[in-house]
Amino acid sequence: MATNPPKVKTVFSGNERLLNLKNTFESKFGESPQFYAYAPGRVNLIGEHIDYCGYSVLPMAIEQNILAAVSVNRSGTITLANINPQYRDFTLSCSEEIAIDRENPKWHYYFLCGLKGIQEEFGLARLAGMSCLVDGTIPPSSGLSSSSALVCCAGLVTMEANQKSLSKVALAELCAKCERYIGTEGGGMDQSISFLAERGKAKLIEFKPLRATDVKLPDGAVFVISNCCVEMNKAATSHFNIRVVECRIAAKMLARARGLDSSGLLKLAQVQTELKASLEEMLALVDEVLHPEEYSREEICQALDVTSEQFSTEVLSSNTQHVTHFKLHQRAKHVYGEAARVLRFQCVCSSEGADSIQTLGELMNQSHVSCRDLYECSCPQLDQLVDVCLKSGAVGSRLTGAGWGGCAVSMVPSEKVDTFLQAVRESYFLPDPRRAAMEGLSLFVSKPGGGAAILLEE
Repeated sequence: MATNPPKVKTVFSGNERLLNLKNTFESKFGESPQFYAYAPGRVNLIGEHIDYCGYSVLPMAIEQNILAAVSVNRSGTITLANINPQYRDFTLSCSEEIAIDRENPKWHYYFLCGLKGIQEEFGLARLAGMSCLVDGTIPPSSGLSSSSALVCCAGLVTMEANQKSLSKVALAELCAKCERYIGTEGGGMDQSISFLAERGKAKLIEFKPLRATDVKLPDGAVFVISNCCVEMNKAATSHFNIRVVECRIAAKMLARARGLDSSGLLKLAQVQTELKASLEEMLALVDEVLHPEEYSREEICQALDVTSEQFSTEVLSSNTQHVTHFKLHQRAKHVYGEAARVLRFQCVCSSEGADSIQTLGELMNQSHVSCRDLYECSCPQLDQLVDVCLKSGAVGSRLTGAGWGGCAVSMVPSEKVDTFLQAVRESYFLPDPRRAAMEGLSLFVSKPGGGAAILLEE
């Protein structure tokens, strides 16, 4: 695997999307783009809400991506525009401080996250001026990582425009960190697969240190993405960060119960490492230490021996200050169980056994039940869609992405794909006019795509 994001010479003739982007750019800015960059979305096959707890995940990049056309200039300004007219243009001075409003997330703020990340990484007092036109084929707020792909594309564009260089691993880690400027405390899966993906392969992504291992998906089955058509912007709500905080508290509670210093422990995986325990032993410890009833702030502060002020500043995030009760047993139970399912999924893929497709499907089904019941990150429409997918011929189906809306991923035997697509279309999309109108971008077979790259016109 090459160290740096590749630069690929590309023939534009016959590529309608690239030609349309180029022509629109020329009409808008009166000059031709000097280079193009893209970053793919992703589908997480298994391993939901555990990357920020320190555990491995198993995603693959999808062919849908964020694509940008760019020209570098001496205008002293950076102009961002979008092919989609619903997203308004934005201009800032190259010398002004980059401000990102967490309370009112707009499309260009995600681009600014990547811009700001590169600026700070290299200590650039003044960024290069540029014009940038963005085109996206990832359905927004669908759980397929459109926002992270935009951050990654922005980081790659800014690095290239300012003639700097970072490896794919370094860029992935940087983009994961700088997306937090908009308030999302993710764990790095989305950015990692966006840069480290290879066409035709899924990846086991591990953290600290960040590394990606090829996972060969079984022959005889394909993955189908279906969007429940409920949008969830994780930067605009506290659902996501509440779960991050609950896992953080659970880690500290488990650590203290076993006599560990919990002050530096923020992730459930760190507790397992410190205890030198297996995932099965950690699941037993959760049942022993944490009660299923909600914990109040007062109970947590007493157990952790911290003041309410310390709890607010050291444990909670800015958009979870209002939360008064926390579910710790359920969240930790999901994380340790899901971490075990990821390792089992990888093992089954490696074994290439005769029943591997069925076993993988069962793991996906278990994952959805855990996300629905223990992590409570599903929604009625997603549950309905997963049920429709299973009744339509999928061997396994589960929510993918943050949840509370967005997409399901289903494992479907290759010979059943056509009948599966038609059955899901008739059962879920066509009865609802709004869903029917969105179906073109909401139901598709997903093949493992390649990672982020710079494109140069041949």
